[in-house]
Amino acid sequence: MTAIKVSGLSKRYNRTLALNNVSLEIEPGEMVALIGASGSGKSTLIRHIAGLELGQGDSSRVEVFGDLVQAGGRAANGSLNRGEVSVIFQQFNLVHRLSVLTNVLIGNLGRIPRWRGTLGLFNELEKAKARAALTRVGIPQVACQRASTLSGGQQQRAAIARTLVQSARILIADEPISSLDPASARRVMDVLADINRVDGITVLVSLHQVEYARHYCPRTIAMRDGSIVYDGPSSALSNSFLSELYGAASEELVLPDVASTYPADRHAVRANPRLPVLQSA
Repeated sequence: MTAIKVSGLSKRYNRTLALNNVSLEIEPGEMVALIGASGSGKSTLIRHIAGLELGQGDSSRVEVFGDLVQAGGRAANGSLNRGEVSVIFQQFNLVHRLSVLTNVLIGNLGRIPRWRGTLGLFNELEKAKARAALTRVGIPQVACQRASTLSGGQQQRAAIARTLVQSARILIADEPISSLDPASARRVMDVLADINRVDGITVLVSLHQVEYARHYCPRTIAMRDGSIVYDGPSSALSNSFLSELYGAASEELVLPDVASTYPADRHAVRANPRLPVLQSA
């Protein structure tokens, strides 16, 4: 069963066509990068898959594990989607005055009685699971600290730990490393890759730097002006090919200092057969 299926998804904001008849499928257990220059439609697409926005037009449709999330601009099975899909954002979305452990425990809110969540009453099993999640992302020592005391990379890893507690089958990350230094960015991407590999969780990660896509994600979906312009192996995304796709805008996708830190080996995966794979010259 397909993990994510998007069909004919369009979205217009005033005169701007943010999504233009977008269709894609992501299989369970894939780790897929979503790349594109600023304004390409990456975040808009992610928000629609997560059920945070509704598409436009009768043909717009989003499904998660075969269950309809939205169709024809109307929501369906929203509560089911929230349980299946977890989203982390660039801004981390932690409650700074609360402890890191409490922030991670918030991942339980969709699965416990509302009154317990309102009062912040979590049992020992839930606390143990939250501590295990913090250990999993490499920051068990900060459990009792206020979230405001963490570095950016630690905050992002705490946000990932919260998604582990949520037990979603799909993890969507919207530019999770764009505000981090290279070392912190690699640690966050290492955690996402480990979750994908060990737990089999489907990961869709929006990236502004193509080198991370090349290194961590076997498959990349590239967007431009609200449309998918490439869907296939990340190994095919050479700098010259990116220039063909994006022109001068490709410069913001390539960071030479990041490229030099990774070995030359590349992933090899089957391209999406539903979209012709473009080849570099």
